[in-house]
Amino acid sequence: MIREVPFPSRDPSGELPMNIWVDDADSAIDVIDALALSPFATGVQPCSRLANLERVRPDAPLRPAEGRLLRIAQVEDGTESRLICGEGWTLRVVRHRNRTATVSVTAVSEELATSVLKESIDGAEEPVPDTDHIDMGFWWRGAHGGTRSQKPITAQPWDEIGRNYPGRARPALDRLMAVKPAEVSGRLILLHGPPGTGKTTLLRALAKQWHDWCQVDCVLDPERLFNDPGYLMEVAVGYDTDDETQRWRLLVLEDCDELISAGAKAQAGQGLSRLLNLTDGLLGQGRDVLVAITTNEDLTRLHPAVVRPGRCLAQVEIGPLTRDEAVAWLGSTQGVSPSGATLAELYALRAGREIPPSGADDSTGLYL
Repeated sequence: MIREVPFPSRDPSGELPMNIWVDDADSAIDVIDALALSPFATGVQPCSRLANLERVRPDAPLRPAEGRLLRIAQVEDGTESRLICGEGWTLRVVRHRNRTATVSVTAVSEELATSVLKESIDGAEEPVPDTDHIDMGFWWRGAHGGTRSQKPITAQPWDEIGRNYPGRARPALDRLMAVKPAEVSGRLILLHGPPGTGKTTLLRALAKQWHDWCQVDCVLDPERLFNDPGYLMEVAVGYDTDDETQRWRLLVLEDCDELISAGAKAQAGQGLSRLLNLTDGLLGQGRDVLVAITTNEDLTRLHPAVVRPGRCLAQVEIGPLTRDEAVAWLGSTQGVSPSGATLAELYALRAGREIPPSGADDSTGLYL
């Protein structure tokens, strides 16, 4: 059955008429979404504000002290949606099991929308732990363009995890960790080596080390980034914070073997050209943007344009620890091969797990 659902407080003087049609395919949450949109679409409440929250306190009301609950809907996955209205405003709150929430307000004025949103979300989030955490942005391409979400991630200081990396790589990594804005001489950071050697852990430590002057954003879909000029422009322009001083940004692209391999031009079309344009071409001019790429490829198999002198701020091979380094790290020779061990293998040995035989499928990465 299909029927029209009128909004409870529809004002006939609204500039745009709106009918809400629902059928059996729609859920109760879909109805709340439509009802929340109605006063904005009709022009009754022409001002809108929205906030995405992380780590929401379980006891946070996410609503002003005044207001009337119109609708509430819950689904099995733990999502809950509420529709609340007050004098001149409408509030929609969607809470998820993972403790994130979306709070949107429509109101008759910008001031009222802002004040209702502020009262609803004030103190709703738990503070980010100071120890071993850092804020990192995550970009992905959604239905309406690029979307960025900021989340706290664990990140240990470099001086605590430096021993996880082979001695031959540590001098270059020490220099990278110590870089300051005035010392940036190239826009590309290239970390290459076998899976399980700690490249991702290293980037988290770099985000912590550079926190005072650089915001780190991870692009979850780099294959789409360089195939979609509009998405690339959104990410390149960036997400400006309220900080008075504009920080540098580091874009992290993990496992981009096809993008920077010797045959990248033929395999990925314009992707390689756009990457190079972002690092030192016209696109990168005027924006303090660095790009960090991790790859499992050997340096000799990378495109020469990527590794040419002057393009890379750092170009470091992250290999396994030697046998002596691995034994010192583990405190035992048990399970350590004569050729040494990767960081992932050492953690597996310390946890009492067997190491897969050499040549086993490692396409999933063994990432740390």
